[in-house]
Amino acid sequence: MSSLLRLRGDTAQPLYQQLEEQLLDLIETGSVPAGTTLPAERQLAESLGVSRATVQRAYQMLRHRKLISSHGRLGFIVQGDGPRLHSGMDRLKGFTEEMRELGRNPSADVLEQRVVSDRSIASIFGLPSTAQFLKLVRVRRGDGIPMSRETAWYDLAAAPALAECDLSQSVYACLSERCGVPLTHCDQTIEATLPLPQEYAVFGFSEPTACLLIKRRSYTAAERMIEYVEGLFRGDVYTYRLKLTV
Repeated sequence: MSSLLRLRGDTAQPLYQQLEEQLLDLIETGSVPAGTTLPAERQLAESLGVSRATVQRAYQMLRHRKLISSHGRLGFIVQGDGPRLHSGMDRLKGFTEEMRELGRNPSADVLEQRVVSDRSIASIFGLPSTAQFLKLVRVRRGDGIPMSRETAWYDLAAAPALAECDLSQSVYACLSERCGVPLTHCDQTIEATLPLPQEYAVFGFSEPTACLLIKRRSYTAAERMIEYVEGLFRGDVYTYRLKLTV
């Protein structure tokens, strides 16, 4: 971030105003897009060789403009007045493919990956209560920014090899290439909700911020349900675009 900023000491304009104007320009032009986490005040002050008060005042002015919001001890996050991620919903695709189409580098933190039996999940799949599933909890990132927290279950009877896959990468690719059960279609719902405390921590929110809760049931061409996923996507940077025809 500091490489994009140039503060001058040979002008009457205060340093905090220079910093505010330069950050404003980066945000408005999309050079620093919505969802970007700005450095913490102390970190940016040290990299620019200015006082923390200078950075603090510049950030306060941007917060007053509602361009950034507090991101806890990690810094601040650029709000949705800049470019947002507009994802199309014209076909079934995984997060990895979606991020690549949007020009972002996808990655994931695997928080939980284990084989479970769950009566309520089995009922969703229409399977016996003793059925085994791979439960997968991940934080999905685009260009390093946490975009969603997903909890998913997969029918291991249909895709037993999935339990041994590296699921920090694309699950859909593993299902298709290693398990031989490509997904072809899904039923999906989207609703607005507020994140839970653990999800606040994932996204770095310090105040209530609406998110999108997406629930999806994905199937093979033979109508076998393979996946059930509940994904919470941050609403401050993420929108869905629908194309409807008569």
